[in-house]
Amino acid sequence: MRILVLHGPNLNLLGQREPAVYGTTTLDDLNTELQRFAQACGVELEIVQSNAEHALIDHIQHAPERGFEALLINPGAYTHTSVAIRDALSATGIKFVEVHMSQVAAREPFRHHSMIADLAAGTVSGFGADSYLLGLQALVNQHGDGGGETDG
Repeated sequence: MRILVLHGPNLNLLGQREPAVYGTTTLDDLNTELQRFAQACGVELEIVQSNAEHALIDHIQHAPERGFEALLINPGAYTHTSVAIRDALSATGIKFVEVHMSQVAAREPFRHHSMIADLAAGTVSGFGADSYLLGLQALVNQHGDGGGETDG
């Protein structure tokens, strides 16, 4: 299974940006842990971080043709504002899990609405860096040996 991990804007500042909210784990630390976990599960990851909306959209649009079966995405602030990212996810139809390190529902009211949650296979938030690992585990579990389908 091939999974594309997309980190949105400001996630490159993990470890220094609001440690009371996001913790002290750096993006490099998080990516190393994701790769370790993926390797243990026999999953291939490609990880991208961008502050640019158009770059994230390009990665989403090209994910299926590049052989990715799923996305793990933290759109950052674009979660609450980007119809364009929503449209890219909808257009490709690729399975994805939305992740957030903070508990967005307990934060400012403008963060309570996600433009993509209704399209997602699921959303994981509030567990710091573990949100990513939980989301990745969910994608791996749903894929299983038979592409997520079971008899019964």
